[in-house]
Amino acid sequence: MTGKPQFDEPAVIAAALDVFWRHGYTGASINQLTTATGLSRSSLYQRFQDKDGLFQEALAAYIERVLHRADAVRADTARGRMRALLREFLPPEGRSRKPPGCLLARSCSELVDLPAAGQSLVIAGLKRQRTMVEELLREAVANGELPPDADAVALSWYYLGVLQSLLNLPAAGATAAQLRGVVEAAMAAWPEALAGKAGNA
Repeated sequence: MTGKPQFDEPAVIAAALDVFWRHGYTGASINQLTTATGLSRSSLYQRFQDKDGLFQEALAAYIERVLHRADAVRADTARGRMRALLREFLPPEGRSRKPPGCLLARSCSELVDLPAAGQSLVIAGLKRQRTMVEELLREAVANGELPPDADAVALSWYYLGVLQSLLNLPAAGATAAQLRGVVEAAMAAWPEALAGKAGNA
C-alpha cells in the first residue's frame, strides 16, 4: 500500500480501540484486530507496522477523547467544575455499548507488558489527566475556594483516583446511584477553610 490509505482510518482506529479496551493490550490478538477493523494482516502491518503501532494510535485517540470531554465540562466555580467533572464520567443508566472501565487504567495495569513507546504514552496520558485536575485545584486556591496551604498535587492525585474508580467500579457491580454517592463523598473531602466563599456548588 502506498500513498493515502485505501480505508477509513478513523473508523479503523476506533474499531481497534474497542478491541484493546475490551481485551487489553496483551489479550487483543491480531485476528481480533483484523476482524474488527476489516483490514487484512498485510494492510495492518503496512500502515501500522505491528500490533504495537496500532495500539499506540488507538490509545492516543482515546486519551485525546477523554481529555476533550473533561475539558468541555463547565460550572460557575472550580468546586462546581470538579463535581461536574466527576459526574461527567458516571456510567450511563442502562446498558452501554462502550466497554467498561478506563483504557488508560487498564493499560497502566499492563505496563510491564507494553512496548517502551506504549509505556511512555500511558504515563504521559495519566500525567495530562492529573495536570488538568491540578490546574483546576490551583485555580480554586487562587480564587479562595481552597485554603492557601491546600496541597494541590496531593488533592489532584486523590481526585484522579476517584475519577478512575468511577470509570472502573461499574465492572465490579457498582451502580450509577452508588457512584453518585462516591462523588458526593469525594466532594465532602474538599477542604472548606473558606467555605463561605466557596459556597455549596
